[in-house]
Amino acid sequence: MAPSIILTEEVKAQQQVLIHKSAYKEFDAGSSRFAEKTEKEGGDGLAPATYPHYLPVWEDEHFEPLQPFEHYDHGKDADPTFPNLLKDGVQQKKLTPHFGSEIRGIQLSSLTKEGKDELALFVAKRGVVAFRDQDFADLPIEKALEFGGYFGRHHIHPTSGAPKGFPEVHLVHRSAGMTGKKDYDDYFANRCSSVAWHSDVTYEEQPPGTTFLYALDIPNVDGHVAGGDTLFCSQVQAYNRLSDGFKERLKGLKAVHSGHEQAEFAKVRGGVVRRDPVSNTHPVVRTHPVTGEKALFVNQQFTRYIEGFKKEESEYLLKFLFDHQAYGADFHARVKWEPKTVVVWDNRVALHSALLDFAEGQRRHMARITPQAERPTEEF
Repeated sequence: MAPSIILTEEVKAQQQVLIHKSAYKEFDAGSSRFAEKTEKEGGDGLAPATYPHYLPVWEDEHFEPLQPFEHYDHGKDADPTFPNLLKDGVQQKKLTPHFGSEIRGIQLSSLTKEGKDELALFVAKRGVVAFRDQDFADLPIEKALEFGGYFGRHHIHPTSGAPKGFPEVHLVHRSAGMTGKKDYDDYFANRCSSVAWHSDVTYEEQPPGTTFLYALDIPNVDGHVAGGDTLFCSQVQAYNRLSDGFKERLKGLKAVHSGHEQAEFAKVRGGVVRRDPVSNTHPVVRTHPVTGEKALFVNQQFTRYIEGFKKEESEYLLKFLFDHQAYGADFHARVKWEPKTVVVWDNRVALHSALLDFAEGQRRHMARITPQAERPTEEF
């Protein structure tokens, strides 16, 4: 485990350079300010973490570069009427007409093979789905990974903390107490907003597809579950809103996605980089292999430039696309977290951004299982 460090003035200065120079933004505290004693034991009126075996460690091990693999999307095998997923008694609520749903009355961990196939298709069509009252967090970690592995090869994040012995689980964690409060104050010392739209690790040759994020501890402010919601943006609807002429202009364009900035940020914060950072080129518009829908595939966190364009031209076009994604509230959805919630989204067609809107030093602890999918292509 990488040691926690006290941030020196030199390290703080390095952080500020990265904040101002890079499009990459991160408000997960990382190893540099992990309050281990408070998280494990509580104290000063704070409860310990509900799931201590999910607390992050930053094991300083090195992984070889990811190798290409043949991905099969099980959504291709699904019954489009969803008889095994949306059974009688299952309650479905649409978050918006075309994007996002909330489901109650079915247990993901009990799905049959047919139910998991339908889950892949349903999430591809709705973009993001919040499943309530789930037992996912209470399963042995091995069982949660076994479930997620049905949807693709597990991605091991190069810089994030993970439960000890399970590098395939990406943890989103902010410590409780004064450490969390100071993280909040430091983050907003140089920013007006925590919104940072992205699709996860798009710098990989084969970015994720069906993705699972489940709540372990969520902010509770004045006795109410509040704060730390996650915003989602439909890349399909964002593409559909463009004019035919603009869609034609985007056709065939490719953009470079980079993980180098994320790796540098981890180093500055005293973290680890478990795999050498990479960049990969992907189409600006991709086609979903199951639904056939076209979607924008750029994001402000990881997309750096458009190939074949001069710097000013690339920045001009990407700024329009990033603004279009960010301002398009009519193709956004907001997921409010509840205990025992599992949010499943299709990383190929949805952007997301966590919100840092709780200043009281409340713990926010979540686990992500991130199956990789096919290499993005514009046509199928």
